Amino acid sequence: MISVDSYRGWQSLTQMFFETADRLGDKPFLWAKRDGRYQPMSWRAVAEAAGQLSRGLRAHGIGRGDRVAIVSENRPEWLIAEIAILAAGAIAVPAYTTNTPDDHRHILDNSGAKAAIVSRQKLADALLPAALKSSSCRLVVTVEPLRLSQTLGQVRVIGWSDLLAEGAALPDDVRAEAAKARRADTAVIIHTSGTGGTPRGVMLSHGAILANCMGAYHLLQEHLVYDSEVLLSFLPLSHSYEHMAGQFLALSVGAQIYYAEGVEQLVGNMAEVRPTIMTAVPRLYEVMHARIERAMAGMTGLRKWMFDKALALGAKRYEAPERMTLRERLVDALVERTVRAKVRKRFGGRLKFFVSGGAPLNHDIGLYFTALGVRLLQGYGLTEASPVISANPPVGYKIHTVGPPLYGVEVRIADDGELLVRGENVMQGYYGDEAGTRQVIRDGWLHTGDIGIIDNDGHIQITDRKKDIIINSGGDNIAPQRVEGFLTLQPEIGQAMVYGDRRPHLVALIVPDAELAARWARKSGRADGLASLVDDPQFREVIAEAVARVNKQLGNAERVRRFALAGEEFSVANGMMTPSLKIRRHIIKKAYEPVLEALYDAKG
Repeated sequence: MISVDSYRGWQSLTQMFFETADRLGDKPFLWAKRDGRYQPMSWRAVAEAAGQLSRGLRAHGIGRGDRVAIVSENRPEWLIAEIAILAAGAIAVPAYTTNTPDDHRHILDNSGAKAAIVSRQKLADALLPAALKSSSCRLVVTVEPLRLSQTLGQVRVIGWSDLLAEGAALPDDVRAEAAKARRADTAVIIHTSGTGGTPRGVMLSHGAILANCMGAYHLLQEHLVYDSEVLLSFLPLSHSYEHMAGQFLALSVGAQIYYAEGVEQLVGNMAEVRPTIMTAVPRLYEVMHARIERAMAGMTGLRKWMFDKALALGAKRYEAPERMTLRERLVDALVERTVRAKVRKRFGGRLKFFVSGGAPLNHDIGLYFTALGVRLLQGYGLTEASPVISANPPVGYKIHTVGPPLYGVEVRIADDGELLVRGENVMQGYYGDEAGTRQVIRDGWLHTGDIGIIDNDGHIQITDRKKDIIINSGGDNIAPQRVEGFLTLQPEIGQAMVYGDRRPHLVALIVPDAELAARWARKSGRADGLASLVDDPQFREVIAEAVARVNKQLGNAERVRRFALAGEEFSVANGMMTPSLKIRRHIIKKAYEPVLEALYDAKG
């Protein structure tokens, strides 16, 4: 029903949506849990709701080029809200549900958002204080009823159903209004951390996202069946990865989208929904790997032998199939039916492949799932590229690479090894930050900040990071200077370095304030100063309280979960903490990485 040319022909995301909705009509589209079971909204119902909401927003002064924030967990109203915003000619500004009031205030003010749509009370409790202090936000739409008055200062609060009712009473001119959009028009502003820690608004056009969908479709088209795919959405839609792949790519191929209840219910939801394709970040695969290993820990006898054979032979089949003996091939066929089939059934039994993105995938994790018969396709990108730059194909994938560039994406390696990208998928720039835009887009090429090589098959391998950003295994971009700055503002802390690239959360190496350590050592009668305090539980508690104060000011991904203390040898041998990436890496990898890695295995 569609082709690569379809993506070229669409002028806007709304045109793509309304054409698909007209084609599929009363077929189920969006599924969410209500009264304990998944219940659907049809394509027609979603289109009608989006049209009513769009007219309602316009009736309240939202017009072409205006920005509207979305603060919501994944649910049908998220997609309806974005289509409504875009159909009004406005620009969607997604925000994370984990944002603090200060984070929301920055996003509202940075984008100049005139309105915000928020799903429920808990999220509104963080958003409304920011809206009240914002210089631009004057309207908040609440999906669920909130405990508050209708008017808060200059901010009007209106319920979702009330706005739909207002829109339903107005003339239906939504298609005509939406048809005014062009590929070059900005569709969304997604905020991402810069090296200084202040989130910058990445402007992505309709054409950029359509081009990215086209590239992904071209990569997967032989494995996609129009109007037959089922996706389970659980990554935040405020993340550019899920926003493109889990929403607009899915929409373009007429897929049904089920919204997961949460991470804890994800495995149960997978068995219930039986998805055909899923997008996720490496952290999910790490969690699944740990669960499988725990389940297998108590296994003995024949079952353990067969599971171990499935892993060993599956790895060999991937790495050196020509070296497999006839006996190994026979055993491999046996464990395919008895072990791998059961593993796939845990994921619903229909899964064609997982797509991994948002952060680097650990090679051992990728090989583990491949050996168990679950295809795990690693990709690579960044928000500034809408976001996918490259991805592994379902056939001929290489676990240690991030695959070849998507169709329509041009890449090259600069003289210093940096990966450069060019194509319609590249952002228009950082909103209100021309200087920042010029730093990363030069002569039409997006400078990714990542170092890589391209092999003989055209697959990209990311070998290093030029920019000083931590990307945890959940795909969150974290500016280390921001977190370290908060830590060193505490009187108890002299120096701090956070660590957590490709790991589930941040840990830190902390040098206590020298005067505090000296006073404490004298008070406790310790002659050897700071070195003797590193393992003092009472002194550690003082530092822990300082870290806890900092964590209250940070978003969930930025919080330091555990820390190690360093003595004078850190300060004397390595000098003051420095923003120099070269020195930072030297410190971590040569001296303190084992200490920091051990924190991930610590209890409590």
